[in-house]
Order: sequence, then structure tokens, then C-alpha cells
Amino acid sequence: MAETIYTNANIVLADEVVSGTLAFDETGISGISSGLSGLPGATDCGGDYVIPGLVELHTDNLERHMMPRPKAYWPPHAAIINHDREVSASGITTVFNALSVGHVHAGTRRLETLAPMLDAVESQSRAGSLKAEHRLHLRCEVSCGTLLELAEPLMGGPLVGLVSVMDHTPGQRQFASLEQYAVYYQGKYGMSDEELQRFITERMEDHRLHAGTNRRTIVAMARERGIPLASHDDATPDHVAEAMEDGVAIAEFPTTVEAAQASHDNGLAVLMGAPNVVRGGSHSGNVSAGTLAEAGHLDILSSDYVPASLLYGAMRLAETVDAISVPDAIATVTRTPARQIGLDDRGEIAQDRRADLVRFRQTDAGPVIRAVWREGERVA
Repeated sequence: MAETIYTNANIVLADEVVSGTLAFDETGISGISSGLSGLPGATDCGGDYVIPGLVELHTDNLERHMMPRPKAYWPPHAAIINHDREVSASGITTVFNALSVGHVHAGTRRLETLAPMLDAVESQSRAGSLKAEHRLHLRCEVSCGTLLELAEPLMGGPLVGLVSVMDHTPGQRQFASLEQYAVYYQGKYGMSDEELQRFITERMEDHRLHAGTNRRTIVAMARERGIPLASHDDATPDHVAEAMEDGVAIAEFPTTVEAAQASHDNGLAVLMGAPNVVRGGSHSGNVSAGTLAEAGHLDILSSDYVPASLLYGAMRLAETVDAISVPDAIATVTRTPARQIGLDDRGEIAQDRRADLVRFRQTDAGPVIRAVWREGERVA
């Protein structure tokens, strides 16, 4: 492949934005310089930003493509291709698909669709059908009685790169408010008040019977295999202390300022949802990502349920938080998630790094992506 040269670009490096020229090909980034290029093959970017390809650690967008309407299930191989096109068009070149292992409600078909989704991701990756690089994030529901038998055969999968331990028991973590829990689960499953109360009682009993043993076993499985760990919805300093004891690297969606600060201060990378930034708050009533960013306790953004929110949210941070520069904001969706997951070959524009790149123009409506490259190949 011939070398590609971008000139008149605002190149976002680790510590600064350089107006200059970038050269790259399939072997990596080969040149970075200030000023314009006089080579006839150079592409004039007209002042557009050029940043590293986005690294997404937690999105359940594939599940949405598997069920685009309630009870309307899509063929899994078509779903992964549709999902892939959406994330790559959003500037995401490395994506960890967050798939639920275990469940909290018997009415969900997540267990039924788990194996087909895993097969679709792995087979379409092998076939070279996907534009982004797809990996797997196993979201392990520790209160589920069948979790261990579900998780054990999955842990050795070739694409598994992150494991998180979750507990959606009512009255704690994400659902410390039973009122908010009722709004979510009655809205999702159409339960009556009586059915909801029975459901809450059953989930609390599941927690008592299974959560402790399941968490310890899942953590041990992941550590034995060298898979990075994430905690989920930590709300208290005790939750953070447990995460530290488990060797967790990433604190996903802490629900309080106290938990986020304790996580950040103790070396856990705090991950929050980019939709939280874009919308100005949490959809479930927990702490605002903007509040954590203002306090210096936010390290990583995740698109969660809206792929296009990842770059939009990062640029919103740069626009709205005085202490966050454009390079700082872009790091939350590139360099920092890549480093936390052990992917040192990407996530920044530097000599010999992978040519995973995004060109975009910032507008009043947010970032408009003009081109996306993965390993030097144009994918969007």
C-alpha cells in the first residue's frame, strides 16, 4: 500500500495539537511534522482534526442489533456486521463487545443469544468481514446461580480481553434506590407491583446464595488467564477496597463521587458513559460524568449504548471542563483505555504506532467524521 500523507491537519498528539503533516501506511505511522507538505500526493485536510482511532471498552450495541425491536431477533451474523459498520463509522477502530454472562430476569433471552453472538463475532473476525477490530468483554452477573458453568468455557476464548464483575441486586450499587429499580424493571418487563416485590425478594436471595462465591471464582479465573478485570457500579469505599483486593484495573460507572474519587486515587481508571456527558447526566439518576470530570476523577469514556457518543462526549469534555484540553479529552477515548487493557501498539499518534486514525471536523452540531483508518486501511 502506498504511503498516505495528510497535510494542513490539526494532529492531536499526547500533549499538544500540532498543525502539520502526518504520513502513514499499513506498517504504522511513519512521519509527523509541523508545517505543510509540498508532495503532490498529500491530502489537504483543511484544518480538520486527526486523532488516534477510538478504543471502546464497554458497549452493548451488538445486543441492540440482535434485537432491534422488543422480541424481534435479528440473525447474529448480520447483526455483528451491522454493528461493526456503525461503530467504525463512529471512529471506533478497537471495540470490546460487552456481552452479559448470567442474568437477573428469566424473561430475558440474553442467555439464549450469548452463544450465537460469540460465534458471530469470532467467525466474522476470522473471515475478515469486519472493519473495526472486535474483542470481547464478558460482563459476569455474580448473583446468577448458573454463572460459573456459563463463564468457565468462555474465559479461554481467543477474543476475550476484559472481564467485569457486576451485581444488579436491588438496594445497592446502580440500584441503591428501590424506586429507581422499580422504574427500570417495571418499565422493561411490565411487572405489576406484586410481581416486582416477588422479583426483588428473589434477587436478594440470589445475592445471598451466590454473589460472594461467584465473584471470588470469576476473579480467580480471570487472573489465572491474565485477563484484565473491571468492577461495575461501585458506590462506596468498601466496594472500591474489594475491587483493589481483586486486582481490578478499571472502575466502570461508579455511582457516587466518593467511589469515583477512591478509585481514581488508588490507581483504578474510572470509566464513565459518554452519553452521560452528552446528555448532561445519568439516565439512572447516579452521579454525573461531568461532575467527576470537573473534580479530576474521570479517566475513560465509553459509548455504552450510543457509539456516536464516544467522540462527541470527549469533545464536550474539552469544551466544558476548563482543566481538560483537547489532547486530555481525546486520551479518554484512545490512549488511556488502550493502556489499561494492555494494547500498547495503539491509542496515540506516535512514530511506529498502528495507523488507526480518525479525521473529523468540529462543528456546532458536534464532530463530523470525514475518514477512518485501521492499520493504514481506509474503513470509513
